[in-house]
Amino acid sequence: MLRWHDVGDLEAFGEIADSPVQTTENVGNEAVPNVEIIRVIVSVSQDNPRYCMSELDIFIEESVSFDLSDKEIFCVEDQEVFDRVYSLFRNYATLPPSCKFNLVESLRSNFSVLLPNVDSLMRVSQSQDDETPVLDRVSSHRNAFKIYTFFLINIVIAEESNTVSNNNTKVTAATRRKQPINSWSWEPQRGRILNLIANSLEINLALLFGSSDPDENYLSFIVKNIFSMFENAILLKDSDTKDALCRIIAACATKYHYMAQSCASIMHLIHKYDFVVTHMADMVAGAEKKYADGSLASSLIREIGRTSPKDYVKDTSGAENIGRFLVELADRLPKLISTNIGVLVPHFGGESYKIRNALVGVLGKLVAKAFKDVEGEVSSKSVRLRTKQAMLEILLERCRDVSAYTRSRVLQVWSELCEEHSVSIGLWNQVAEIAAGRLEDKSAMVRKSALNLLIMMLQHNPFGPQLRIASFEATLGQYKRKLDELEPDVPLESSVDGLPSDEDAIKENGEVHDTDGHVLVKEQQESLTDSYLIQAGEGISQKDSPVPDVGNLEQTRALVASLEAGLRFSRCVSATMPALVQLMASSSASDVENTILMLMRCKQFQIDGSEACLRKMLPLVFSQDKSIYEAVENAFITIYIRKNPVETARNFSSLAVDSNIGDLAALEFIVAALVSKGDISNSMISALWDFFCFNVSGTTAEQSRGALSVLCMAAKSSPGVLGSHLQDIVDIGFGRWAKVEPLLARTACIAMQRLSEDDKKKFLSVSGTRVFGILESLITGFWLPGSIWYAAADEAIAAIYMIHPTPETLAANLVKKSLSSVFDCSGGNELQHEVDGGSASILTTVQAAKLSRYLFIISHVAMNQLIYIESCARKIQKQKVAKEKADTDAHNRHCNGTAPSGTLNDNSISTELGLATSEDAMLDNLSDRAEKEIISGASSGKNLIGHCASFLSKLCRNFSMMQKYLELQASGMLALCRFMVIDANFCDANLQLLFTVVESSPSEIVRSNCTIALGDLAVRFPNLLEPWTENMYARLRDPSASVRKNAVLVLSHLILNDMMKVKGSNPVYNLLPDILGKLSNQNLTRESFCNVMQFLIGSINKDKQMESLVEKLCNRFSGVTDITQLENISYCLSQLAFTEKGMKKLVESFKIYEHALLEDSVIDHFKNIISKAKKFAKPELKLCIEEFEDKLNKCHLEKKEQEVTARNAQIHKDKVGGTKELAGVRNIGEDSAESETAEASPVRKRYLTRLVRKIYVAGMVRLASNLECLVDDETEGEVIDPSNEGITQPINDSMKSQFVDLDECSRASSELTESEPAGIEVQSPTGPPNPDLRKAARKIRTAMFLHPQEVSGQSKGIAFVSVRKISFCYLEVRTTASAKRIVMLPIFVLISSLHEEGLPHHEWWLFR
Repeated sequence: MLRWHDVGDLEAFGEIADSPVQTTENVGNEAVPNVEIIRVIVSVSQDNPRYCMSELDIFIEESVSFDLSDKEIFCVEDQEVFDRVYSLFRNYATLPPSCKFNLVESLRSNFSVLLPNVDSLMRVSQSQDDETPVLDRVSSHRNAFKIYTFFLINIVIAEESNTVSNNNTKVTAATRRKQPINSWSWEPQRGRILNLIANSLEINLALLFGSSDPDENYLSFIVKNIFSMFENAILLKDSDTKDALCRIIAACATKYHYMAQSCASIMHLIHKYDFVVTHMADMVAGAEKKYADGSLASSLIREIGRTSPKDYVKDTSGAENIGRFLVELADRLPKLISTNIGVLVPHFGGESYKIRNALVGVLGKLVAKAFKDVEGEVSSKSVRLRTKQAMLEILLERCRDVSAYTRSRVLQVWSELCEEHSVSIGLWNQVAEIAAGRLEDKSAMVRKSALNLLIMMLQHNPFGPQLRIASFEATLGQYKRKLDELEPDVPLESSVDGLPSDEDAIKENGEVHDTDGHVLVKEQQESLTDSYLIQAGEGISQKDSPVPDVGNLEQTRALVASLEAGLRFSRCVSATMPALVQLMASSSASDVENTILMLMRCKQFQIDGSEACLRKMLPLVFSQDKSIYEAVENAFITIYIRKNPVETARNFSSLAVDSNIGDLAALEFIVAALVSKGDISNSMISALWDFFCFNVSGTTAEQSRGALSVLCMAAKSSPGVLGSHLQDIVDIGFGRWAKVEPLLARTACIAMQRLSEDDKKKFLSVSGTRVFGILESLITGFWLPGSIWYAAADEAIAAIYMIHPTPETLAANLVKKSLSSVFDCSGGNELQHEVDGGSASILTTVQAAKLSRYLFIISHVAMNQLIYIESCARKIQKQKVAKEKADTDAHNRHCNGTAPSGTLNDNSISTELGLATSEDAMLDNLSDRAEKEIISGASSGKNLIGHCASFLSKLCRNFSMMQKYLELQASGMLALCRFMVIDANFCDANLQLLFTVVESSPSEIVRSNCTIALGDLAVRFPNLLEPWTENMYARLRDPSASVRKNAVLVLSHLILNDMMKVKGSNPVYNLLPDILGKLSNQNLTRESFCNVMQFLIGSINKDKQMESLVEKLCNRFSGVTDITQLENISYCLSQLAFTEKGMKKLVESFKIYEHALLEDSVIDHFKNIISKAKKFAKPELKLCIEEFEDKLNKCHLEKKEQEVTARNAQIHKDKVGGTKELAGVRNIGEDSAESETAEASPVRKRYLTRLVRKIYVAGMVRLASNLECLVDDETEGEVIDPSNEGITQPINDSMKSQFVDLDECSRASSELTESEPAGIEVQSPTGPPNPDLRKAARKIRTAMFLHPQEVSGQSKGIAFVSVRKISFCYLEVRTTASAKRIVMLPIFVLISSLHEEGLPHHEWWLFR
């Protein structure tokens, strides 16, 4: 049998079962002891030992299962049956699966049979007259009901505990082998048991428990155990189990009103476990739906609303879970939440952004779902619409929340509302303008949400699929004229007046309009569709064409209002294009990706300016961020590639024609990538050839050039593309179409450079002579315009060096022919002398344009000759490497046999003798000699280009001539820079000339070209340029913005690639402390200072530099007393990325900045440092940080206390000095006062006397109600120093509350009279308070509490000195500390009022 110490679980059961041992039941009027059940439970038999496992198995199979299965369901009340069942329950964990199954199945089946009997018992009780048998049956049913519930719930708890322990145990191969093959499956039984318990709570238990609600112990037992199951995440994954648990809690909380405890448990679970949030929301929503009672949801909302906002700041995870719960609940019960939203709105003022995010989400759900139906009375609809309008206003206001998370969440909510068509047209443009403004938000997540909102608004806009401003303006103008015809005498209302917003939908008399913004012109839907705006846009050119008739005056007015709103929306989106261009240059990948998506959507809806912005997207293909490149590539494919190859070719051709040089480079990169991937098919290539060859009707010369440009780009990854139309390239590229479109010749030259090796050979064999003649004619001829000739000649010379077998011979002929076309060669010496003499007569016989072309040709030929020499050297080196590799492979093939005695032996001997190295040196020597001969020439003399180089140098030195012909100077300086890049000697000789021109030339084009050339020279001849480094930096101060921009690009390229060392300058982390000191003295605004320092600190990335800055900034605190400087230093410290070493240095430097911890702003910055450090700190460091935090707080409080003490001491010192000074002048004052008083008139004296008595007596009467609290003030408001009796010191602000507000006290009416010697009676006022007395009351508060007077209780004369006016008053006081305050209060009223009167100095003596 069971022993007493084994009945631990029965104690819990004793709380829910009727105890027959010591309790009684009322049957009629008699108390009958219940001795049938619980006595068996608590009975103890000391003779019988515990059952062993084998005996227990036999007992289960032969006894318990038989009793529970074959006997009636109430057999469990029998002592022996219950005792054995409980014994099995106590050993449940050790039972074999078959025994568990039999026990659980028996209990479950009996309980399922018991539930219908409860319903039948209800019917029997209603039909029988005798209550005694019925009560017995009720008692039996109730006990059996509780017993089955107890056993089943505890079995579930035990089984789940066993499951959790098994899951936590490490499973090994041995344990897997020990598991039985046919083990008992618990999961189906768990769901059936819990659903049975849920069914038991959903039946009518009123007769069973004697009331509509079961007893509290029973409900407590169930709720406690069910909520413990909610803590198991694995258990909640079973839908049947989860539904049963939710039904049980819903029944207990809602049906049986077990509300307070259930709400507390729900709130605990939500705060602690994030996985229960959705299930709790399902349970609450299910309770409201099943029982039509939302009390549980309302109670939870009120509980959340009552929680202090500060609690959510401390518990961030709990705040997040609560927020999710609110959003889920608003999604399921929108109408119920809308009626209780008022208790949650105050949390918008809390500091927890997570709660604010949740409330924003709740408002979004309510706006979308809680106000959809239109049923109900007009008054209720009016209230609901006003509620909706208030919610929308809150959402608009929260777009400017201080937290970026909340701002982002609000914009996301607006996106959801737009997607669900819950935003009226009246609010549409307001939301769009807010989203457009948030594009410049400092937070990337807010910008992302703003972009997504604009994308969603474009996708779901109610104005049509085309949003061109011209279309709206034309259509709007037509319908405005039509409206003027219909209503000539009434002025047209604006769109704001014509569009129905949610607020305008409510009339003053309570009537409600239809507020669906997308049914704006509901009456004319039959005749006016969304496609009308497209038709109107297509017909704007026909100004006199009639407009469709949309109906009567009201319908026309509504259409005009809608068109005005659409025009405003289109302009709003179009105005965001500059911001979108800036976002494409953002360092945040999300900004770039979402901006690209936004521009794609804008192009789809034909927003003005979107096409130009999309072209600026192309350079992003060079981004190192893979996501950005993929976004650009996907956008390019979506926008420009179509299923129809002709359309794709037309798009590509137009794009190439309208692109600049940078866009063409990006387009070439992406086209080559798409060709290699196969995204540009052969059919698209064929369509491009058709455009180039004018096979497509309507093709222009520009489209032909664009098609050839795209084909050249495709040839970069697939050179064979151009081989099929070589003749067409020559005929069309250099034929008559080249005169129509001059750039076509340049494009044809590029195409010839992209030919494959096989195509080049084929091309030379078929059309070589003709092509070179055409190229020579292009270079030396004048049939191309001057602005295009330079670009065409550049590519033509490059094509000659690319495809000609001996390009130097053809290039020499070009130079000679160009020279002869400029001037007669026989007069070259005379020209040279004229140039040397600085005469400008040369240009009277030689055209500047021709000379500029000649200089361009010769310099470009020289540059291409250098490139050609280098390519030949690389080709020889490549052949040499290939030969060595072939010899090595041959040696490896014969390594096991007899090696050939020829080549291999020679190579090995050459390697041993070092002849291979000498061959490389010889090749380098030949290459250097060839490069030098371009300019300097051979030893016998200068060559053709060398002669021109000396002429060019002298020409460029003739500044007076060059300044007259700026085009010639540009061409000459460009040629000079090219020669300098080629030859080191020529560079050294002309460096001073180059820097002189780059500083003094009036043309910014010349200065920009020279600046760029300096970068090339620094790369090629760094030693020559090193002494001129300062002059290169001087270009950063050039007056032209374009020159400064090029200088920045050149210098940054050189520095970042280690081609130029930064000298004479320290890194940012060394300069930062000095910059801090300079900026602190510049009177900058706080925001400007923070922006500058945040940018500078953001450029420091190394940990060592950060640690060094910590020490440097801490040293800056030394000797600084200015509050602004202390705040600036602490702000800079808070912006650093602290490491473990950095935190240690900060702690070690405590003594240096200890004096600065007095300021609240400084301590706030240190707290920010600590909060960030805790996130990365290890346990040991975290402990040190916490100690450091306590030390900071303690020091801050001590400094504050010291400041207060010092201030009070100074006040006391000033007062003591004033008293001594007053005593010194007292006698003089009395004597002078007597004479001055004699001069005052009697009327004036009587007036002042009445005034004093009036104020003093009224003040005493008002303070009468405070006497009790003032008498015992030694223990309530003041600290009395025993050694200094009478000196009072206010200890805190609570002393203020001891006094009744004087403004309120002044309302008490009193009537006091005093007689003057002259018979004049003064009566205190009654009724409303005197304004003068209100001023006096304020003076009392200021004087009494902010500037306390320290008075000795033993002194007889006390002097009060006004710090604002040279006046004094002597008062006779004999009182204790308590009474002194009573007297002093009206005295301060008196003094303050006399100050207001502006009394002269001598009249103060009238009142002593």
